[in-house]
Amino acid sequence: MDMDTKKIEEALGGLSAQIKTQGAEILAKAGEMTAEQKERIDGMLLKQGELQEALREVQQKQARGDAPGAMGAKSMGQQAVESEQIKSFASGAQRLRKGQSIEIAVKAITSATGTAAGNVGQAIAPDRRTEILRVPDRRFTIRDLVAPGATSSNVIIYPKETGYTNNAAPVAEGARKPESNITMVTVTETVKKIATFMKASTEVLSDLPALRSFIDYRLRYMLRFREEAQLLMGSGVGNNLNGIYTQATAYAAPAGATAPTTPIDKLRLALLQAELAEFPSDGLVLHPTDWANIELQKDTQGRYLIGNPQGTLAPTLWNRPVVATQAMTVGQFLAGAFQLGAQIFDREDAAVVIATENEDDFVNNLVTILIEERLALAVYRPEAFVKGALAIT
Repeated sequence: MDMDTKKIEEALGGLSAQIKTQGAEILAKAGEMTAEQKERIDGMLLKQGELQEALREVQQKQARGDAPGAMGAKSMGQQAVESEQIKSFASGAQRLRKGQSIEIAVKAITSATGTAAGNVGQAIAPDRRTEILRVPDRRFTIRDLVAPGATSSNVIIYPKETGYTNNAAPVAEGARKPESNITMVTVTETVKKIATFMKASTEVLSDLPALRSFIDYRLRYMLRFREEAQLLMGSGVGNNLNGIYTQATAYAAPAGATAPTTPIDKLRLALLQAELAEFPSDGLVLHPTDWANIELQKDTQGRYLIGNPQGTLAPTLWNRPVVATQAMTVGQFLAGAFQLGAQIFDREDAAVVIATENEDDFVNNLVTILIEERLALAVYRPEAFVKGALAIT
């Protein structure tokens, strides 16, 4: 029971007790009733009816879910029963004569937060939407293609094979054995940091846990978005990763192979080029636009060459999975042995940190939300990856 209903019922109880007392006094005097007593009882009965009507109104509003005072403002009924006039009348300190009434001043209820005394909060609840419209996520796949790894250092030193000569051959007894050669270089890759931050009010994060989790999620998405671009296209300059596409070998049609006439032909020859380097390819990377153009190719009878529009199978071409990502440049491709030819070394996994001591956050009721990760990328053999343009020249 809320305060509105309770106060009115208390006032009704007080009136009923007074009416009962007056009735007992009249009975004790053998039924005699003076004119003054009659006026007093009539006034109390009238006020009792008014309070009962007020009680019914409050109960009806509660049933509809729109009882006033829900946001902190006092309803007219609540102001009335809490007034000094009603309290004085209910206690018997004040008596009404015939034709008299009690005048009670109540403050108006508005939809805005008032500054006058007694008008506290909002009487009309705002229509606040708690749903958060999420931005569509890009499908991340480059990290999934590459072999995973971890490190406890800030530097990765590894041997990179840049070429080899295989002169292995049958040898006659006593003859000199043929010499083969593998060209190796020692590469040093420092662990790179990818990070970002944003500010938010302490009230928002405290009052809306869903919003806080959404911010955490969005920050992680921003980090992964940049990570994918770095793993694929990082320039290797400064604090950038040296991406796989950046280090890949340029496409060159293998000797003896049929000249390509379509992008599909060219992708097959790129797979062959990597295989001839002794690293069988396990994936293709294309821009979604290029992959859509390939899927839309038809034969002379209008039948699709690649897949079924109603099919549910994962994208594949020449029995290799196709990764369609916007991190790839339109019109370019990358084929290669991702599991054998490259590896990611995670130094510190992505972590979200919240602090109030940054700059002047404390005095401004702000928090700084930071996310960062540290990782390195090793490409063991650039010949394991083939890159080029899809266009046939």
